[in-house]
Amino acid sequence: MDQTKTQEVLEALDEIRSTREISIIKLSEPISSSTPQDARPRTSDASNSALDAPTPASLAADLAHYKELFAKLRFSYVQQVTKEKFIRAIVGDPPMIVTMEENMELEKENAVVKKELKELKTEVADMVTDLERRGIELSKKYETVQLETTKLLEMPTKIEELEARIEQLRESLETPEGSSPSMNLPLAKTQDLVTQRKREQQELARELESLQAKVPRKRKEAERLEIELQPLESKRQNSATAAREARRRKEAALGGAADDLEERARWWRASEGVLKQVLDIKN
Repeated sequence: MDQTKTQEVLEALDEIRSTREISIIKLSEPISSSTPQDARPRTSDASNSALDAPTPASLAADLAHYKELFAKLRFSYVQQVTKEKFIRAIVGDPPMIVTMEENMELEKENAVVKKELKELKTEVADMVTDLERRGIELSKKYETVQLETTKLLEMPTKIEELEARIEQLRESLETPEGSSPSMNLPLAKTQDLVTQRKREQQELARELESLQAKVPRKRKEAERLEIELQPLESKRQNSATAAREARRRKEAALGGAADDLEERARWWRASEGVLKQVLDIKN
C-alpha cells in the first residue's frame, strides 16, 4: 500500500469515527434521560457516579435495577386493578355474579394467554441473548478496528524508517572494485549460482563416498605389500652389510698398495698436463 492509499484510508476512518462515534456515554443517554429530574436521588455514591461516568458494569447494574423496579410496578398495577374490579363487582347495582362455568372459561383463556406470553418471553429472552452476543462480538471487532487504526497511523512513519534502513544497508553492502563479481549479482543469477555450487558439492560428495568405499581395499593391499617387502628389506640390509664387509676385507688385504697406486696416478696426470702445456697440445 503506497503513501497516497494509506492517507485515503486514514481520512475515511476519521470521517466514519467523527460521524458515527460509539461510546458507552451515548448508549447510556436514553437511560439517563428517562430519570425524572425531581426524583429522589439514590443513596449509593457508586450509582450516582455511574451516571456521571458510565461503564459496562454500571450499565448492567442499572439495567438490573430498572428490571426489578418494573417488575414491582407491574405487580402493584395488577394488584390494584384486581382490587378495583373486585370492589366494583361487589358494590355494583346489581352486583356482578360470576358462575363456575364462566370461571372455567376464563381460566382456559388465561391458560392460552399465559402460554402465548411464555412463548413471547422465551423469544424475547433468546433475542436478548443473541443481541448480547452480537454486542460483545461487535465490541471486540470495534476494539480490533481501533487497534488496527492506531497501527495504520503509525505505518507511514515505520515504512519511511524501513526504507531508509534498506537504503543504508544497500549502500553498506555495495561491492567495492576488484572484489569477486559473484558478490554483486542480482537475485536470479545468485540463485542459479547457488544451485550450480550445490550440484558441484553433491558431485564432490559422491566422489568422496566412492573413494571412501575404496579405502579398505587399498589399505589391505598396502598391508599385503608391506608384508611382502619385509623379506626384501631384510635381504637388502644383509646385502649391504656383506658388501661393506667385503670392501673392508679387500682394503685390509691390499694394505698400502692402494695408496702407492693413487700417488703414481696423480704423478702421471701432472706429468701429462706439463707435457701438454710444453708441446701446446689441445684436446
